[in-house]
Amino acid sequence: MNSNLLMIFIKNPVEGEVKTRLGSSIGSTNALQIYKKLLTHTREVASQVETNRQVWYSSKIDHRDSWNKERFDKKLQSGSDLGERMSVAFQKAFEDGYGKVVIIGSDCADITSRHIKDAFHALNAKDAVIGPSKDGGYYLLGIRKYTPDIFSGISWSTQEVFEQTVSRFEHLGLSYSVLDVLNDIDTIEDLRDSNLSLP
Repeated sequence: MNSNLLMIFIKNPVEGEVKTRLGSSIGSTNALQIYKKLLTHTREVASQVETNRQVWYSSKIDHRDSWNKERFDKKLQSGSDLGERMSVAFQKAFEDGYGKVVIIGSDCADITSRHIKDAFHALNAKDAVIGPSKDGGYYLLGIRKYTPDIFSGISWSTQEVFEQTVSRFEHLGLSYSVLDVLNDIDTIEDLRDSNLSLP
C-alpha cells in the first residue's frame, strides 16, 4: 500500500448551497458553475499526484459523478463543524495505516500538483505542513500522526484560521513547513483575482 493519502473535501454541487457569498454577487446559478469549474480543476490536479486518493462528500456520496471510483475512494464527511469533520477523516486515515496524510479543499483555482507533492515531501522531515490562503484560512494541511488538538478551538470561516492552527502546532511542539500563499475563491473579489472567468 502507498503510505501517502490525499483527502479532498468537497461540497455536493447543489445550486444555492455552494459558494453562497459569491452567489450573492453573481447569482446562485453562476456560483454553481464556478464551483463545478473548481471541482474539475481540483480533480485534475489530484489525479497528477502519485498517491492514494479519497474524495469526501459533504452530504451524500455520488456514485455517478466525474470522480472516478478507480482513482478516488468515496467517503462521507461526519461531524458538527469543519474541524470535527477533518479530525474524523484524519483519524480514519491513520487507523487505516497511512503514514503521511494531506487534505485539500475544492476552493483553490491556484493549487497545482506541485503544491501537493511539496506537502508530502515536507512531511519527510516535518510533523506538519500547511498551505495558507490569502483570506487567512488554509487550502492544504498535512500531518504524519493523528493529532486531534490541531482541529479544536479554531474559529472556522474567519481570518484567524491559519494563525490559530500554526499556534496549535507550536503549542503542541510540532515542527511544520509553510507552503505558498494561494487564493481561495469565496467572494467576487477572489474570483477577479483568479484565473477563472464567469460562465
